[in-house]
Amino acid sequence: MAETPETNKPDFRNGFPIHDLGDGSMISGQADGEELVLVRRGDEVFAFGAHCTHYGGPLAEGLIVDDTVRCPWHHACFSLRNGEALRAPALDPVPCWRVERLGDRIFVREKVSPSAPKRGTEAPSSVVIVGGGAAGLAAADMLRREGYDGPLTIVSADASPPVDRPILSKDYLAGTAQEDWIPLRPSDYYRDRRINLLLHSRVSSLDTKRRRIALENGEGLEFGALLLATGADPVRLPIEGAADSQLHYLRTFADSKAIIAKAASAKRVVVVGASFIGLEVAASLRARGILVDVVAPESQPLERVMGAEVGLFIRKLHEGHGVTFHLGETVSRVNGRTVTLTDGTHLDADFIVLGVGVRPLLILAEQAGLAIDRGIKVNEYLETSVAGIFAAGDSARWPDPHTGERIRVEHWVVAERQGQVAAKNILGRREKFDSVPFFWSQHYDVAINYVGHAEKWEAIEIDGSLDARDCAVAYKKGGRTFAIVTISRDLQSLHAEAAMEAEIRPQRQEVA
Repeated sequence: MAETPETNKPDFRNGFPIHDLGDGSMISGQADGEELVLVRRGDEVFAFGAHCTHYGGPLAEGLIVDDTVRCPWHHACFSLRNGEALRAPALDPVPCWRVERLGDRIFVREKVSPSAPKRGTEAPSSVVIVGGGAAGLAAADMLRREGYDGPLTIVSADASPPVDRPILSKDYLAGTAQEDWIPLRPSDYYRDRRINLLLHSRVSSLDTKRRRIALENGEGLEFGALLLATGADPVRLPIEGAADSQLHYLRTFADSKAIIAKAASAKRVVVVGASFIGLEVAASLRARGILVDVVAPESQPLERVMGAEVGLFIRKLHEGHGVTFHLGETVSRVNGRTVTLTDGTHLDADFIVLGVGVRPLLILAEQAGLAIDRGIKVNEYLETSVAGIFAAGDSARWPDPHTGERIRVEHWVVAERQGQVAAKNILGRREKFDSVPFFWSQHYDVAINYVGHAEKWEAIEIDGSLDARDCAVAYKKGGRTFAIVTISRDLQSLHAEAAMEAEIRPQRQEVA
C-alpha cells in the first residue's frame, strides 16, 4: 500500500487492496494531492471528496446509509454515486472519481464531471417564495437543481441576501468567522440562476384566488405556486426604563453586527434568557473578554428542552468560563446602566441582549384564510389548506410521522430540508416530509447535537458522562426513544437518526 510522505495516507492512484476495505467501511486517502474517501458497498466501490461542503466535516468519520454518506458534524447527506447533496445543510455536491478494479486492487482514476442540471419539467408558470431565510433559499436552490426553468422570485424583508444564520450567534459573534463567510451564496449565484431576489421587501397581502401577492411598496406579483417561508420574529419584552438603544435581539446579520459594534467598547453585558441563542451569545461575548450575567426564570438553563441533568451540565460549563447566572429571576426595570432584577439584585450592563424565544410570523397566512394551528397548518407534503400554496420553516406546523403529532420546529436544518421538499412538491414530486429533526448548538469547545423531537418525556437515560463531555442522553416515552442528545459522539448521533428513520421507512433498515 503506497503512502505519501505529506499525508501519510494511501495514494489511491497506485491502487488499494480490496481485502483491506470491508463491506460498508470507508478509508481516507488521496489522489493527485486531493483528499478523498473510498467506500465499499457489496461489490461496488465509490470514491468521493473527503470533506462535507457545508463546514468541511470529515466524511470518513460519518455513516453509510444505503447509497449515501452522512456527515458526522451536521448530518448533511450525499449520494455515493454522483456526490449530489441530497439533504441540507450542505447545498453543494462533493467531487467524485471513477474507480476501477484490477484483480484484487482498487484504482482511482479521473475525476467525474458533476451531474448535468436536470432538464426542464412541467411546473407552475411562476414560483414566488416569501422569506429569505433557510427554507426560502434551500427551496429556490432545489427548484433550479430539479430543472425548474420558469420565473422564480424570493421576497425578503431582510437587508441582506440569505445568510448562514447559525454562525451569527456562534463564530461570527465570537470574532472567529470572517464576514464573507456569512452569505449562503455569492451575489452572482442569483444572477446566474435567474433568481429574482427582492430585498427590503415586505408582503402586505395574499390573494389566494387571484394567485397574487401585494408588496408594501404597492407592487404586485402573480404566482403559479407560492412558498410561505416567513419564519419567526424574536419575542420582544417590554422592560421598564430601558431605551431601545440598550436592547438587542439576534435574528439577522444586521443584529449580529450591531451587537459586535457595541461589544467593541463594552465590559459587562446582561443576557436575558437561557435559550440556545442566549447562551451562544453569552459564550461568544465571553470569547471577547466581556463579563456576562445571564438572567432567566428557569431553575436550570434549557431544562424544558433537555432536562435538568443536561441543563446543570450546560450551566456548569458556562460558569467555568466566567458566566454568572441569576436563575428564577427576570428583569424588573432598567435605570441607565443599572439593571434591577425581581429579587432586587442590581447588575451593571453596557447593553442587554434578549433571547427569550421567537414567534412564528402568521399574519399573512391568517389574513389570507389559510388554516392555522399554532403555525401554518400543512400536510405531509408541506402544502397548506389551499392547493399550490406551501409553507416551510419556522412558521410551518406539519404532521410528524415519528411522534405521531403535529409539530413546529424552529431549527435551521429542519427549515432547509423542508424548503427542499416543498420545492420538489411544487414540481409535483409528491414527496413526504419525514426527515428526523436535527440541530446543533455550540458552547465554547463543546458541540451538542440533538436528533429527534421530544416535547415531553417519561424517562431520561444517560449513557456515558456529561462531566466527561462524552455521552448520549436518550429521551423516552412509552418505551420509545423520541430524541437523543450527544456530546463527542457524532457517529452515535448519526446512528440514532438512521434508526429513527428505519422505524417509519422499512426500506431503510439496512444501516451500515
